[in-house]
Amino acid sequence: MKIEYKFVDGTVTEIEVDFTFSGSAVTLSQNNFCGMGVTSNGMKGNSFGTPQLGIRAQVQHLKAYASTDALKNACIDPRFKYVTRGCAEYAEWLGQKENPAGKGWAAGAGYGGKILSILKGILGTAGGAPKPAPAETEAWYRVRKSWADASSQKGAFKSLENAKKCADENSGHSVFDESGKALYTKAAALQPYLVRVSIPDLNIRQGPGTDKPKTGKVTGVGVFTIVEEADGKGASRWGKLKSNAGWISLDYASRI
Repeated sequence: MKIEYKFVDGTVTEIEVDFTFSGSAVTLSQNNFCGMGVTSNGMKGNSFGTPQLGIRAQVQHLKAYASTDALKNACIDPRFKYVTRGCAEYAEWLGQKENPAGKGWAAGAGYGGKILSILKGILGTAGGAPKPAPAETEAWYRVRKSWADASSQKGAFKSLENAKKCADENSGHSVFDESGKALYTKAAALQPYLVRVSIPDLNIRQGPGTDKPKTGKVTGVGVFTIVEEADGKGASRWGKLKSNAGWISLDYASRI
């Protein structure tokens, strides 16, 4: 499939889509735009009654990889049942070589990263002339317990944010760059502790900061348990009450 954009004065005015399948046995009449069911050279793959159904089948197939949630519509993807549900939560994991369990969609190296590069290129055309594609690199962020412990790797990512999320979900893991430098490690969980409040009217807020709404309640004088800390406007530090009543300024509380 070939897509061409026409620009006038830096603005997209027309998009031409050429639904061709060069070098493939798949034909236009099959409405199969991802080559679903083509498991070897020369195979025609699956066919769908309309372009809409073909696209829906492709989206359902992607959902099978990305999540374990139920489908919204009846399943028309004939290969849905062959996917291990939720095995590719991140786009980078669609490539089998980068998938921790080796269960991605495609066998080619860097498959998910290439998809993200194409997406960035498409988004770069919005509202103006197309931007030059970034130079292709092989930079990946890897999530491991240590750089030397390759067997502990949970995944390789083009997106640093996705890598951080994966590290957060796997205790003891960090994000490493290509040189083995640790870029991110989830902070250790805060151990709850007690504070004493000596003023009778310390406001409790819905979030950490004086810019967050008041709950309409105050602590009163007493001892309280803090289970979480955060930065916020109006105080050097804010603490979340164990009762879930809200947040208080720790500037008016002394740790016991």
